[in-house]
Amino acid sequence: MTRIHQPEVTAAVITQHFVDRQKLQEFHPFTRLRALLDKYPAGQSPLANGKPINLSIGEPQTQPPAFVAEEIAKASAGWSRYPLSKGSEDYLGASKKWLEKRYHLPETMIDSARHLLAVPGTREGLFFTALTVLPMAEPGKPAPVFLMPNPCYHVYTGAAAAAGAEVVTSVATKASGYLPDYTSLPAEILARTALCVLCSPSNPEGAVASPEKIKELILLARKYDFVVAFDECYAEIYSETPPPSALEILAEMGGDLSNVLVFHSLSKRSSAAGLRCGFIAGDEKWISMINTTCQVGGAGVPLPVQAAGTRLWQDEEHVEKNRALYQKNFSLAQKILGPVFPVEIPSGGFCLWLDVGNGVAAAETLWREAGIRVLPGAFMGHRGENGFNPGDRYIRLALVYDPELTAVALETIRNVLAPDQTATKEKTEKAPTDKIAGAL
Repeated sequence: MTRIHQPEVTAAVITQHFVDRQKLQEFHPFTRLRALLDKYPAGQSPLANGKPINLSIGEPQTQPPAFVAEEIAKASAGWSRYPLSKGSEDYLGASKKWLEKRYHLPETMIDSARHLLAVPGTREGLFFTALTVLPMAEPGKPAPVFLMPNPCYHVYTGAAAAAGAEVVTSVATKASGYLPDYTSLPAEILARTALCVLCSPSNPEGAVASPEKIKELILLARKYDFVVAFDECYAEIYSETPPPSALEILAEMGGDLSNVLVFHSLSKRSSAAGLRCGFIAGDEKWISMINTTCQVGGAGVPLPVQAAGTRLWQDEEHVEKNRALYQKNFSLAQKILGPVFPVEIPSGGFCLWLDVGNGVAAAETLWREAGIRVLPGAFMGHRGENGFNPGDRYIRLALVYDPELTAVALETIRNVLAPDQTATKEKTEKAPTDKIAGAL
């Protein structure tokens, strides 16, 4: 396929705009993906059963531990009750203990009654947080600002649209370590900022923010008095070093949780995306206010689900197995795609952010020729006034299947997107054997 060239853009480049909540389909990545691909029949899948392979959605394909069903069954009487406000004592207690163990926090730092809120996953938690934190624009005054990375997880933009906030993005490219640089934004924008989000490990790139960068952002939020949401839903999927949390940095800074909210979920960590179970930890004022918003919106976590979640936060064995599986998949990606594409193994998460030159064209080709569904990076990005979208060159591959199926998918992607280079590589690899055979 033809590769296109775009100049590298620094993290200082920003995009400012509003999103019409009645036109969410114009930026929702999976709505756009359906519009792009569903007009074509799926190509011949590499699988024996001919079933397409979906690498576009970050949905773990391994199963959560069997005890999840057991805990839900034991707590089944709770299906007839509305969820408790904020979360059950057992669930919040398990979340608190997990945070303390994982991030070496002092026991006095997190009060489960004041600093924790059970939510049905980070997506819902982030959405209701935006509705709570972002104020209504005053007549004659600029709208509040929601800072987010570019590219980013689509719920950030959707939440900004629902709240009527102005979206301001900081572009995240290879030059910036695939992370936004909010400190480079103009003071006028920072003064209007009400909410900011940092995803680490990031989606889609898998970049991990350093302790220094996290502390820098916390201090910026306190200087301009905005809330910073640390989306840490991929924190338990990493290659070598566990990603640092904002809570660790806050502990080093004295334990004050002001201006900070941290989001965790069991969807990725425990392969329990359908459970819809997570929590928010942080600033007592905002935890209380978000809880009220969730009560109004009906976003509680059912009691049987919280029972299963309690057990999951107490178990690490299944998490270690998941990490090992994803590392095998990344090793396969390096081996299979590395010789023909610039593969960068992420520090965290299970997605491969792959530079293929033209992500939209690659996604269309893979679907039409091989029945493989991938997400164009452009569908996760915002296009600036200069026409630059940092996702244009990329596709996001969710490496969520077992290694055997993953290898088949990756080999097919290589063969479809780079047939000439694949043929050259195979010819080169076979050459020594042919010479030996000829000599014999």
